[in-house]
Amino acid sequence: MLQKPESGALPIPQAEGEKDGSRDGETQALTASQKEVPSPFLQESPNEDLGARREEGATASALTPKGARTLAAKALARRRAYRRLDRTVAELVQFLLVKDKKKSPITRSEMVKYVIGDLKDLFPEIIARAAEHLRYVFGFELKQFGRKHHTYILVNKLKPLEEEEEVEEEDLGGDGPRLGLLIMILGLIYMKGNSARETQVWEMLRRLGVRPSKYHFLFGYPKRLIMEDFVQQLYLNYRQVPHTNPPECEFSWGPRSNLEISKMKVLGFVAKLHKKEPQHWPVQYREALADEADRARAKARAEASMRARARARARATDRAGIYPW
Repeated sequence: MLQKPESGALPIPQAEGEKDGSRDGETQALTASQKEVPSPFLQESPNEDLGARREEGATASALTPKGARTLAAKALARRRAYRRLDRTVAELVQFLLVKDKKKSPITRSEMVKYVIGDLKDLFPEIIARAAEHLRYVFGFELKQFGRKHHTYILVNKLKPLEEEEEVEEEDLGGDGPRLGLLIMILGLIYMKGNSARETQVWEMLRRLGVRPSKYHFLFGYPKRLIMEDFVQQLYLNYRQVPHTNPPECEFSWGPRSNLEISKMKVLGFVAKLHKKEPQHWPVQYREALADEADRARAKARAEASMRARARARARATDRAGIYPW
């Protein structure tokens, strides 16, 4: 995560293990396949990734040893390129948030100089993904107002989802970014089969450029926010996983989330991050449809009960000869 600079200068972040001269190959791999880059925040199912690797292995087995090595090297370069682009997007998000603390406009040249570096040819893809994450996760809209000099500002949108949320922001301190973080965690839990290991949640935060135990100017101490606020307010359940050695803990949706937040909205949020339709995940989509049907039935029962009570009060008023006028 990029930290607030003391002198106004930020170093260009380097990927771990990055060697001189290796950037050109990664940039070419990114340019060739940038449309296929997945969201770094809520990854696809591990089974899908495993299937892709098996497919690569099956293809490689039909080639000569030299051809197989070449194919494997290309696949490795592509995966490294994906990871580097993911890191660049997360670092750009943090850079924009830090700059916004001073309420100073942000120029494209600053973003390229301090964050994007030699990936400048991918600027449209990087800025588009950063804008999506700023909007849906942190509740900020990235606005370009100086097209000549490519100048940007962040506008606080308060609510990270397009649709009106049923969660009361006052319950989360009136803070849109905190609500965005909660939705991210709920999305991770939902996509992992309705429970997520504690380590998976912390890893997701790191992908966002947020260190769980380190102070963040939007969230305070993220781990404390999750464990003391989200858990205590019953948005999240936290429990130890049985029969794990060493002991492991997991998160699941709390009773308050189940009451206030629909699974279809969370799935829609995940789909937007992945640039896919909710139907792309058939298991989760069927569960979300069932959840919507349950909510509709519960709402219909509540409305019928209210109408019945209103009719009963009207009859009682008639019998007593009392009229409101």
